[in-house]
Amino acid sequence: MLTQDGGRVHATTQQRAADHRPYFFLSYAHTPGYGGGTDPDMWVERLFQDLCGHVMAMTDLPAGAPAGFIDREIRSGEGWSERLGEVLATCRVFVPLFSPRYFASEMCGKEWYAFAQRAIHYRARSNQPAEAIVPALWVPVPPSQLPGPAERLQFNHRDFGDRYVSDGLYGLIKLKLFTEEYERAVYELAKRIVNVADTIRIGTGRPVDYRLAPSAFGPPNSGAGGPRPMQVTIAAPTRHDLPEGRNADYYGDNPQDWNPYHPAAARPLAYVAEDLVRSLNYQATISSFDEESGHPEGKQPPSRPEILLVDRWALQDEDRRRRLAAFDAENRPWVTMVVPWNREDHESRAAEAELTEKLEQTMPTKMRQGRAYCRAAAKGVPSMEAFGQILPQVVEVAAQQYLRHAAVYPPATGGGHTERTRLMGPMAQTYYTPGTHDPATDAEDTDDGQS
Repeated sequence: MLTQDGGRVHATTQQRAADHRPYFFLSYAHTPGYGGGTDPDMWVERLFQDLCGHVMAMTDLPAGAPAGFIDREIRSGEGWSERLGEVLATCRVFVPLFSPRYFASEMCGKEWYAFAQRAIHYRARSNQPAEAIVPALWVPVPPSQLPGPAERLQFNHRDFGDRYVSDGLYGLIKLKLFTEEYERAVYELAKRIVNVADTIRIGTGRPVDYRLAPSAFGPPNSGAGGPRPMQVTIAAPTRHDLPEGRNADYYGDNPQDWNPYHPAAARPLAYVAEDLVRSLNYQATISSFDEESGHPEGKQPPSRPEILLVDRWALQDEDRRRRLAAFDAENRPWVTMVVPWNREDHESRAAEAELTEKLEQTMPTKMRQGRAYCRAAAKGVPSMEAFGQILPQVVEVAAQQYLRHAAVYPPATGGGHTERTRLMGPMAQTYYTPGTHDPATDAEDTDDGQS
């Protein structure tokens, strides 16, 4: 248990012995030098040292334990990617220094994304919120310029002082006139870091490959701004219409309540997918296939990219199976399919051969469509961890396909006829083999239809 008295936070002896992870990771955008002057990031270094001093004073960290981490600590020749991935997988709190340059930085977006995955996975396992990102204003940023992940943070910067809100830490640290305001803001920030670290214990995670990680702010050169739309559709039964003999523990009153990774996960998969999609600066809309299939989009321009999450047990209902087959026949490349398949689910393992054959017969287009990792997602994702790793990749494929195919539909000209030509061309048959390309840089489309 934790107690707090006199502003000093104490941990039990057992916790101190077990947890010497850095309290915070300070994420900032490097400022390029100008005119051969002093190091422009020296002020960030000073802020970091001041924060570390406060954290050491407010905790029982032993001498030599890291209070925080900043990438300036990485020595020349050290594997920076591996080191960043390791610290982002273990630090307790993520502290991004907001500035216009920060949200234009792909590297900063990668750091944010890598840390955010730990909170998402913690929430998936526990179904409890875990917000361990504590932002700080380096240079004030207008709310309209914040990407979705930053805009959604519940944080009141005015707790650190009005001058901090108007000038940011950079303005306070540069002008001696504001020395007291700077000291107050840094002290309050350190208290917030310690409080969050000791209240929200998200645990360590598996290091993300920093070089291949996507940015939480969207693709490079897309600019900061509002989140892009993404549809998440669930094709699953409810506990009221399950096939005979199927365990109801994996289901709820709505298809959106489907939890294929029970009992390891406590959060329905639709909402885990929503969290993952939002961590990539998308705004997710969740719906069930049973609701959406009554409003086919095949003869209309695609309205947004889509992820279709399919439970193979849903194919045991013949009406739903017929509607999924019709959906597949429309050949919508902007919809990517993911098939969660819990390897610990004994009922699913026993019926795997039968249900896999049904899916291949029902949705042959989606089973063959896309790059190697898209086809792997359609063949079965065995765990929540694997789901978290593959979903960002298929999300970006869906977004790329949407941009390509939406462009072939000209805008309506005001006439009464608004129906557009459907994309019914043949699928390309040149598929990639796993390990023969870099998914982060490969922009080739392997299933593009022709108008």
